[in-house]
Amino acid sequence: MGVDGLVALASPYGPRETMDRLETELTAKSLRIFARIDHTAGAAEAGPSLRPTEVMIFGNAKAGTPLMQSVQSIGIDLPLKAQVWEDAAGATWLSYNDPAWLAARHGVPADMVVLGNMSALLAAVTKAATAS
Repeated sequence: MGVDGLVALASPYGPRETMDRLETELTAKSLRIFARIDHTAGAAEAGPSLRPTEVMIFGNAKAGTPLMQSVQSIGIDLPLKAQVWEDAAGATWLSYNDPAWLAARHGVPADMVVLGNMSALLAAVTKAATAS
């Protein structure tokens, strides 16, 4: 993708199904879904068209709170977000910010156990959501 800290996975499913699968995986791991934002619907209300683009905001206070206790500014990037979108060629992508990159951005110590756990969990749920 070429964007610092962004992890992007191709999905063999359409955007809606990919997002539904992600939501199922996150919920199964006891992560709280705070919001599901349909940017395409918002764009349509304003007039212009937008290829399918949806963002999910999710998290778990057990993971996020220690990071914010360490460096409170990381709260601007928490809870976590994932975006599912369709590119110009019709391919579906699932992308999210790498927690290690977010931690580095805010100066959170890289040896915090919660970072490794968070990164592993995100990798597992996004892989499951995009697996055929």
